[in-house]
Amino acid sequence: MSQASVIVIGNEKGGAGKSTIALHTAVALLHAGAKVAVLDLDLRQQTLGHFFRSRAKWLEANNAEAPMPLVHPLSNNGAALARASDEEALARFEEAYAESSQGADFVLIDTPGADTAISRAAHGLADLIVTPMNDSFVDFDMLGAVDPVTLELTSHSLYSETVWNSRKARAAKDRKMIDWVVLRNRLAPTEARNRKRLDERVNALAKKVGFRIGPGLRDRVIYRELFPFGLTVADLSPSIRPVAMSLQHVAARQELRAVMTALGISGLDGEMLAAE
Repeated sequence: MSQASVIVIGNEKGGAGKSTIALHTAVALLHAGAKVAVLDLDLRQQTLGHFFRSRAKWLEANNAEAPMPLVHPLSNNGAALARASDEEALARFEEAYAESSQGADFVLIDTPGADTAISRAAHGLADLIVTPMNDSFVDFDMLGAVDPVTLELTSHSLYSETVWNSRKARAAKDRKMIDWVVLRNRLAPTEARNRKRLDERVNALAKKVGFRIGPGLRDRVIYRELFPFGLTVADLSPSIRPVAMSLQHVAARQELRAVMTALGISGLDGEMLAAE
């Protein structure tokens, strides 16, 4: 039996769009025919778990069909587990991971916007780490630091070091390199001087610490409209149409396809996926 590919959505800053990328990636994989298991390590917020619970309810209420992942919550009381010891949280994570990886093509793990023991453990298991960042130096600070006078890159961040340590440990363990992709999420619609400065620093850091750069998702109304139903633009069809259709949906679907291509995943429109 082939081992499941592990995709970890992570950084240590909230509000960058991790859960949005996670749920869209999971649904795109499902529509391409992959068996997907999801683990939500944000024990307090549980956005990913809430999304798929809403999805199941909406589909049942509307007598509609759409693919569902295998969802393995670490606990029935995530907030309580978040207050528990690292040892207990790690034990729950290892148990859920072992169960979810059985028979799955992909295990997708959404991590919290903080440094936790289970988040570090998840990064160590990854085949692919996906880090969304908003189009600002505020988010760049999560990856690296710049000189306040010259804006030249001075060092990498603690999160970059976490990924680096995970890569070293994984290479020593089974000689496998973890792929790392940074998605430029929620890009501003117009070019600006600040964008150029940020582009230069992101490209410099990519060469320094070894990540690939890809496009993310813009801040589109359609993503927010579909979330309460547990749906994405990949789900829209003649039988699944909870909101009025528009050209925005076509653009959003093309945007999602570009994200999947950046992650080395193909097959959004039906054929089986393969992670490069």
